[in-house]
Amino acid sequence: MSTEPSSATVPAPIRTLDDLRVDGKRVFVRVDFNVPLGDGSDGARQITDDTRIQAALPTLRRLLDEGAALILAAHLGRPKGVDPELSLAPVATRLGELLGEDVLLAPEVVGGRSTSLAEGLKPGVAGSRILMLENVRYEAGETKNDPDLAKAFAGLSDGVFVNDAFGAAHRAHASTAGVAEQVEQKAAGLLLQGEVETLEGILANPGRPLVAIVGGAKVTDKIGVIDAFLDRADTILIGGAMAFPFFKAQGHDVGSSLCEEAGVEPAARALRDAEAKGCRLLLPVDLTVGREFSADTEVEHVDGVDTPDGWMGLDVGPKTAAAYRDEILSAGSVFWNGPMGAFELAPFAPGTRAVAEAVAETKATTVVGGGDSAAALQQFGLGDQVTHLSTGGGASLELIEGKTLPGVEVLRAG
Repeated sequence: MSTEPSSATVPAPIRTLDDLRVDGKRVFVRVDFNVPLGDGSDGARQITDDTRIQAALPTLRRLLDEGAALILAAHLGRPKGVDPELSLAPVATRLGELLGEDVLLAPEVVGGRSTSLAEGLKPGVAGSRILMLENVRYEAGETKNDPDLAKAFAGLSDGVFVNDAFGAAHRAHASTAGVAEQVEQKAAGLLLQGEVETLEGILANPGRPLVAIVGGAKVTDKIGVIDAFLDRADTILIGGAMAFPFFKAQGHDVGSSLCEEAGVEPAARALRDAEAKGCRLLLPVDLTVGREFSADTEVEHVDGVDTPDGWMGLDVGPKTAAAYRDEILSAGSVFWNGPMGAFELAPFAPGTRAVAEAVAETKATTVVGGGDSAAALQQFGLGDQVTHLSTGGGASLELIEGKTLPGVEVLRAG
């Protein structure tokens, strides 16, 4: 295992808010307000979780404090053209409540009305300095990174662009990448900056030992992450259904467990590579199994990893949970992505709970890659007890894998 990053693995730094001059300027800000919506008692669409809006507040407040007016762009869902059910109206209302001032909502993404509203913004005047565009995915050119749409976005500002939408940074869209090519000043918001610096930091210069916990359903979804950590981590802990292709590659019985056939060969390769590279790749040593995927199913503990016929492995067992806990508590840095089992079902939550509690308890730097891992932390009431909880599941994994994130690359210096 190599512990020294090569110069080729150290990317150029990204521009930050410190690099901008925004006083008196209209700033185009891409935010991630793709929040969950539900039907309220009055039948109107209501936000059920405003975490992503809360996460953007530090960047928005700083820009406002520095004298900027804001033009906010975000997507919501995957509309095919204009869809009133996916309007950003409830988001604008909630943001206004959190900031304590009116947030104007444009009736369109770009066009005459949006332009006039943008031109009418008054930097420094509360109630007249924040404009939210309608759902950018109402425009077909958004996901195609249409240069004309990107130019229209840039034209709403005074040549300043801030991207704080890490969850969308792995997409080359008009509002995440194209607009950056059309402005004089561009930078990452505080949220995106923190995400990139933390995730790149745990790869380039982690505290040792570095322990990576990789779980979930499919090896093929996470093999890029495993490969990245085989070169960098001291120990990789495998859990969830993705453990079964590893077991099958070793000749174990998997019973009725979810076992991705396409994952067997990559799992076998990862085992060989771990041995060659001196990285400890640890698999479960016992299992909690059920007759079916149900909270009411018959449950047994298997001391070993051969799953009996007619049973499916749905969680790591107590011996594995204890061993993984010890590894996490002795780590210098921890990266976690993916549960140890079907934690949403009470009989199969203990393995994931044990990992979550260890990640919360350890003195190590802890980075959690969003998705189900973040959901588990929240379920167990531990979301505020880690060093960094990523807001971008797909983006965080692609960054860990070493892939280029278009919305990040356009912000790099040089």
